[in-house]
Amino acid sequence: MAVAIDSDVLVIGGGIAGLSTALAARRAGADVRLVSEAETTLHHASGLLDVLGYPPNADGDGPVVDPFDAIGDLPDSHPYATVGEEAVRDGLAMIDDVLGETYHGSHTDANALVPTHGGTVKPTARYPASVAAGLASDDRELLLVGFERLTGFDAGVAADHLEAAEIPAETSAATVEFPIVVRDDAKVTRYAHLLDENPTVDGAGSDRRVRAALADAIEPHVGEAERIGFPAVLGVDHPAEIRNELEDRLGAAVFEVPMGPPSVLGGRLEDRLYAALDDAGGQIESGGGPIVDFDAEGGMISAVYMDRSGSQIPYAAEQYVLATGDVAGGGIDSDRDGVTEPIFGCHVPHPDDRYEWFEGEAFGEHAFAEFGVVVDDALRPMGEGGTPEFSNLRAAGAVIGGYDYPAEKSASGVSIATGYAAGWRAAKEV
Repeated sequence: MAVAIDSDVLVIGGGIAGLSTALAARRAGADVRLVSEAETTLHHASGLLDVLGYPPNADGDGPVVDPFDAIGDLPDSHPYATVGEEAVRDGLAMIDDVLGETYHGSHTDANALVPTHGGTVKPTARYPASVAAGLASDDRELLLVGFERLTGFDAGVAADHLEAAEIPAETSAATVEFPIVVRDDAKVTRYAHLLDENPTVDGAGSDRRVRAALADAIEPHVGEAERIGFPAVLGVDHPAEIRNELEDRLGAAVFEVPMGPPSVLGGRLEDRLYAALDDAGGQIESGGGPIVDFDAEGGMISAVYMDRSGSQIPYAAEQYVLATGDVAGGGIDSDRDGVTEPIFGCHVPHPDDRYEWFEGEAFGEHAFAEFGVVVDDALRPMGEGGTPEFSNLRAAGAVIGGYDYPAEKSASGVSIATGYAAGWRAAKEV
């Protein structure tokens, strides 16, 4: 049998919950290894970091102004009630330290209101610096710019929706041809890389470059606008440089509008968090095979086995953290026989009758939205009998049940808070 790859804390899952767990455990002094089966979902995410945008079962209530004022009113089953307000604050402080000036919002407990690609206004706690000039609370006149062949962002529709939402700024829109023709089905990163590289656009011998040509195409539409919003494709490697150049050429503040998947903002966030974990000395193994088995004795996990090209590679640790996500992330399985957590077989409460998993209304209070493991105060998944499944296993992020994160706009905050708490506790048990 192969010799196990050892660490103090093994984090299973490479999304924001897993990264928050690994960073917290590493900062607490533990030897940490993060393993994930495939690419994370971060590059599909908006790049915004929400804490709590709407109260549970809001029934048309407006957005939460201050998430920390609302945490005390959450039900006992909510992950925030489990870890407490201090862990939410400490987890955010850790992420603020990692992201530094690339993210804004740490100056206040209040949510910011960020326009999105569909023209909705999203309450969020932290947002990229590239988004800051576009806040919906700002009354400066704004222009939204779209590109002819870029699907996923219709500037005119977004502007109309923002006006219907009665934001305080006068809003207009323009759609222009990108200076280099990009095929209709090109990924958004194609636009971002072209702006990073800034090649010439008029053939051999020309010195007219993409950024200048783009500014020239937009300039006739600027009018009195004091800020200009672009789809979030303004570079992967040099976003601040690109924004600064466009601002200089157009004479207005430039911001990015968060997009749907795939997301350049989400990709930038992923890169920064992984770089921070690497700089902190955490071991990272992403894109490996699935965990297919584990060993346990006396109520403690002693090893897990990852499938690598047909071979089972053992990983051993003193503490394990499950951060594999919900159904969308593969952390929870459901079929006609029920709902399960697939790696360790942890109990997932759910109605026996599948017809009770959902409501008749599309936007009803569906039971499936809160499926996940139940954890104790130490974030250990609990068995059906109310005792921990394993004394050295904890859970973080969307694999935990008891809340409806899409409706609440709380996914990132819960992942950060529970990841921070799970990582810190795991490190203290080593």
